[in-house]
Amino acid sequence: MASTITEKIIAAHAERPAVKPGEFVYASFDIALGNDITAPIAIREFAEAGFEKVFDSEKVVMVPDHFTPNKDIKSAEQSKILREFAHAQGLKYYWEQGRVGVEHALLPEQGVVVPGDLVIGADSHTCTYGAVGAFATGVGSTDLAAAMASGKVWLRVPESMKFVFEGERREWVGGKDLILAVIGGIGVSGALYRAMEFTGPAIADLPMDDRLTMCNMAIEAGAKNGIVPPDEVTADYESGRAQREGVFHASDEDAEYVETRNFDVSEIPPLVACPHLPENVRPAAELEDVRIDQVVIGSCTNGRISDLRIAAEILRGRKVHPDVRLIVLPATPAIYRQAMAEGLLEIFTEAEAVIGPPTCGPCLGGHMGCLAAGEKAVATTNRNFVGRMGHPESQVYLSGPAVAAASAITGAVTDPNDL
Repeated sequence: MASTITEKIIAAHAERPAVKPGEFVYASFDIALGNDITAPIAIREFAEAGFEKVFDSEKVVMVPDHFTPNKDIKSAEQSKILREFAHAQGLKYYWEQGRVGVEHALLPEQGVVVPGDLVIGADSHTCTYGAVGAFATGVGSTDLAAAMASGKVWLRVPESMKFVFEGERREWVGGKDLILAVIGGIGVSGALYRAMEFTGPAIADLPMDDRLTMCNMAIEAGAKNGIVPPDEVTADYESGRAQREGVFHASDEDAEYVETRNFDVSEIPPLVACPHLPENVRPAAELEDVRIDQVVIGSCTNGRISDLRIAAEILRGRKVHPDVRLIVLPATPAIYRQAMAEGLLEIFTEAEAVIGPPTCGPCLGGHMGCLAAGEKAVATTNRNFVGRMGHPESQVYLSGPAVAAASAITGAVTDPNDL
C-alpha cells in the first residue's frame, strides 16, 4: 500500500504495517510537550485522575516560555507548577529561566525532536517540528494529561495535501513569505485536519530555519500537521545535535493526496498578512500607506539566528523611525549568544531597538510589547486575530524579518526592496 510520509510515521507508532486517512489509531509518541499556560491544566487533571508518575520521564517535556520572565504573581505561580512537577517527576527536559527558550525553537535546536518522531504538544504550533521530518500536532491539556500517564495518544489519520514549490526565490523572500502565499491561496480553513506536505526543488533549497517557519504556520490553514520530507539539509541540521537516532521517512511516489497545489516561488514577493486573519495576504509594496507604531521580531515563527541576521543586515547603519518601537526577541539563549557574538545585538541597539530575553511575550499579547487601542504593529509572529497582541482595537500585520526591519525604519509597512 502506497503511503505518504505522515501516514508512514503514524503507522510506525501505531505498530501497524499501514494506515489510511480517516482511520482512528492509538499510537505511541516520542515527545509530549506542555508550557506554562497549558501544562498547569494538564498537571491538575493528571493529579485529579489519581496518576502519580508519568509513563516516561524522558518523553514528557515542560517549557515555561509564554509568560517568562514571569510578568506577575499569576504567571509566577503557573511557572512554579511546572517547576515542582518537573522536579517531582524527574523530567529530563525542563529548562529554567536563563536556559529556557521559546519551545518550538528550543526543542529542534537542542535535538530533542528528531526525524521520524511522533510529537504531541499542548500548544497549537507544535506542528513546527514537521520541518525535521516528524509528525507533530497540537492537543488539548486533558489529552496531554492522559498521554503523560499512558504513553499513548489517539489520532484520526489525516488526509494529505501536497504543496510543490519550484523556481528561485526573490531577494528578501523566505519561508514566511512562502507559507503566507499558501495560506493566502487556500484560506485559514483550507487544510482543515489535513497534513500539509511541502516539497519540490525550492523546498530542497530552503534552509532549516525557513522550513521551521513554514511548518509552524500550517495550523493557520487549519492543518493537523505540516511536514517536509527529510533530506540532506535535515541530515546536516541533525548532525551533532540529535539526542536520538532519527528515521528518515519519505512519501511513496504513488501515494495518494486529496489535493496538490503548485507554486512558482519566483513569482512570490515579500508578503504581509493584514488584520485580522493570516489569509488576508497582500504584497508589502501595496501597503506603504499603513503607518505603524511597533515592530516585533522574534517568536517561534521567526526568532532564529537567520531571522536576526536578515533584520540586522537591513538595520545596519540605520535608525528605527522615531514614532516606532522595535522589539527584538532572540528565541533561545543560544540564539541570543550567537547574535551577540556576531555583533547583531550591537546593530540593533545602535538602531535604537529594544532587545529582550527569549520569550513568547508579545506574540500572544502577554507582556513585553502589548498594543494599546488604535495601535498598529508589524510582527514576525504567526497570528493577527482581534486582540492577539493587546487591545481589541489594535491591529497586527504579519511578515518576515526583512519586511519587519524595513518597516521599523520607515514607520510604515515597507517592502525591503524599496529602501
